[in-house]
Amino acid sequence: MDSTPVQSPPRHHATHDVTNQAPPLAPYDASADRALLEGLRREGAEWAEDGIRRLGLQAGSEEAQEWGEQANRHEPELRTHDRYGNRIDEVEFHPSWHHLVRTAVAEGLAGAPWADDRPGAHVARTAGGLVWGHTEAGHGCPTSMTYAAVPALRAQPELAKVYEPLLTGRAYDPGLRVPTEKPGLLAGMGMTEKQGGSDVRTNTTTATPTGEPGVYTLRGHKWFTSAPMCDVFLVLAQAPGGLSCFLVPRILPDGSRNTFRIQRLKDKLGNRSNASSEPEFERTVAWLVGPEGRGVKTIIEMVNCTRLDCVMSSATLMRKTLVEAGHHARHRSAFGARLFDQPLMRNVLADLALESEAATTLTLRLAGAADRAVRGDAGERSFRRLATAVGKYWVTKRGPAFTAEALECLGGNGYVEESGMPRHYREAPLLSIWEGSGNVNALDVLRALGREQDTTEALFTELALARGADARLDAAVVGLKEQLAETDQVGARRLVEGMALALQASLLVRHAPHAVADAFCATRLGGDWGHAFGTLPAGTDLDTILERAFPGHD
Repeated sequence: MDSTPVQSPPRHHATHDVTNQAPPLAPYDASADRALLEGLRREGAEWAEDGIRRLGLQAGSEEAQEWGEQANRHEPELRTHDRYGNRIDEVEFHPSWHHLVRTAVAEGLAGAPWADDRPGAHVARTAGGLVWGHTEAGHGCPTSMTYAAVPALRAQPELAKVYEPLLTGRAYDPGLRVPTEKPGLLAGMGMTEKQGGSDVRTNTTTATPTGEPGVYTLRGHKWFTSAPMCDVFLVLAQAPGGLSCFLVPRILPDGSRNTFRIQRLKDKLGNRSNASSEPEFERTVAWLVGPEGRGVKTIIEMVNCTRLDCVMSSATLMRKTLVEAGHHARHRSAFGARLFDQPLMRNVLADLALESEAATTLTLRLAGAADRAVRGDAGERSFRRLATAVGKYWVTKRGPAFTAEALECLGGNGYVEESGMPRHYREAPLLSIWEGSGNVNALDVLRALGREQDTTEALFTELALARGADARLDAAVVGLKEQLAETDQVGARRLVEGMALALQASLLVRHAPHAVADAFCATRLGGDWGHAFGTLPAGTDLDTILERAFPGHD
């Protein structure tokens, strides 16, 4: 028998020591963003600041961050039939999804602002989205559509009287039941079809009147209908009088299931926590919303709202990935110094910080315009009409490049799924595609300029508020006026880009510290910039920009 003593395994493995790695970011405060809080106050919702700060702490908590990760890891699953063979067309979600949506609805991030008489209610909702979106983006889809459905539904007062109190409530009640028997509802929308996409006038789904006034049956197939477990949907279909808008509940008033056959869930690049489906309608009961033939006009208010949320979500992704990049750089050392202290990394982070602040500031300005437009301000309504399309085009275009650069700040660590950065990167392109691609929004800007002259006046009235404060901005505004006289479709993107940059610069010149506004104007308007982030010119006040983006961490 071998008498050699058995050696205990070593307690310490030198090769496995973990050094020079950033600790977990959570818990952190997602509302610790000066541009956000200043914009909240400036746009009339200072009363909401305590709630936003509380929500920011919750969003950055370990628990909420884990909800976001789990909701994306455990993707929704389609169940077309129950165990007995009955058609049910239900989608099952991980519990984390429900935690996220329940919190969002309770915090007023769905339809609540439409029932809130306080000035700034829509601004407060947008600010809440900017912080709660630090968890994950997919669950923002049903809350966004619910928010947007209310003004469209008001085109049919009888329906609005029944459903609006439930859409504006703060109770999340998942599961398919009779809508009027639930304490709160979520709304979705079904507009696009496979043959037309954004060209909804080519829709082939038909609506046939029944003997009951305002009630139709639908037949057709929708191509991209997100959040199919919502309670009601606004759907476009061809009625005898032309393309019209309809309200489609999943469950009918008698408790029976409306025909809403989910053919499949989309296998998407990102946004994977959120189910996007292809539903088929066959004698599906629907209620007319607005007059026959006015479907696009009826639903346009919904589009204005969801486009604002696209801007908001892109700005949120920018801020979230900037926070991640800054956290890594503060805790990682290379070549004898912290990354955060190295001049070139500071240039990159400062450049990203400029882009993030410009996006956040514009988002809140658009939310302020929406809030004041709802309250009857005609000038703000005209500004909102044009500026929302401009912001949707530009801010969502900047998102993918921004998140790629922020991911690169983490190096190989950022390319690993566990970091969360790949999820943000996959999410970023969605915001440019949803609610009209870049071309659709650029053409919408041309349409507004051509048909609604008051929108042009509203834009230049806004830009004039910063006249004389920066020569580069003044020159950009003059250039815009010259472009307006000669722009056609070919030059539409260039024109809209110029509008967006001038508008962002105007807001920063008026409201941000001089170092931020000066660097933005020098690079985005003055041309003293490269073609990638991290190319701010020599002499830029990086310290001030970084201290503002990462207060107390420089």
